[in-house]
Amino acid sequence: MNIKVQTIPVEKLVVAVSSRALFDLDESHAIFEKEGVEAYCSYQIEHEEIPLQPGVAFSLVKKLLALNARTPENPRVEVILLSRNSADTGLRIFNSIQHHGLAISRAAFTRGESTHPYISSFGAHLFLSAEPEDVRKALDAGFAAATILPSDTASAGTRNPAQLRIAFDGDAVLFSDESERIYKQDGLGAFENNEVKSAKQPLPGGPFKEFLGMLHKIQLDYPADTSPIRTALITARAAPAHERVIRTLRAWNIRIDEALFLGGMEKSKFLQAFGADIFFDDQQKHCESARQHVATGHVPHGVANE
Repeated sequence: MNIKVQTIPVEKLVVAVSSRALFDLDESHAIFEKEGVEAYCSYQIEHEEIPLQPGVAFSLVKKLLALNARTPENPRVEVILLSRNSADTGLRIFNSIQHHGLAISRAAFTRGESTHPYISSFGAHLFLSAEPEDVRKALDAGFAAATILPSDTASAGTRNPAQLRIAFDGDAVLFSDESERIYKQDGLGAFENNEVKSAKQPLPGGPFKEFLGMLHKIQLDYPADTSPIRTALITARAAPAHERVIRTLRAWNIRIDEALFLGGMEKSKFLQAFGADIFFDDQQKHCESARQHVATGHVPHGVANE
């Protein structure tokens, strides 16, 4: 007698991405800004059989979806399209998705309205968009979200084609901004004194804690030395403020593969050395230098963005 073994579904990492983050829509967006929505709609319909070129988040999305090939019986990742296009103009987006072989089947087209209300409906853990307004609303609602910045990432993913590498800043991204507020208000000395005093008190989580946790859950399916995901914390902190970070991650029971405590050094060279597919930071100055080398998401959260 043949007994069919039923596979138990696993929790999926759900990533929502906007059409302008996924594809290069600069040309058509310029038409929208100069000539208005009707000219934009006409242009997209006239060109709907012409595939769009990859955008800044394309390589990241492709690597995320590639994780499913390792466990086809239990896909671990789903990517959702959230677009301000109408369904009519969005046909070019779906044609481009099909052309590039991306396994994206669910979408919301809002015809100019903010897409952020649908993040919760789809159960997304991360939202990537080129619209800062939508990103801020998503963060205010408690979701991990980042504004994808313009970047020349043509070579992204070539250094580690079989591994997804994601780098995070610490304060106001993985952790809350409570310590950064002390630094901003009272200076480095007060910040370090507070971190030494609170070294064994875990930091509260920031907007990207849950997203990192979901990556960690997928990592647990693989031996550490063959994991298809590698993460890094790249922070301006240095000793003695390092201990609280290490103890916080330990308390969360979440793994970070690499931790770089730079003491204020410029981050872009370290992101290149790590081979990041994307980097998330709350401070615009760090994002501006990083985006010259890697795909970068600005997280407009915390005291640095008030």
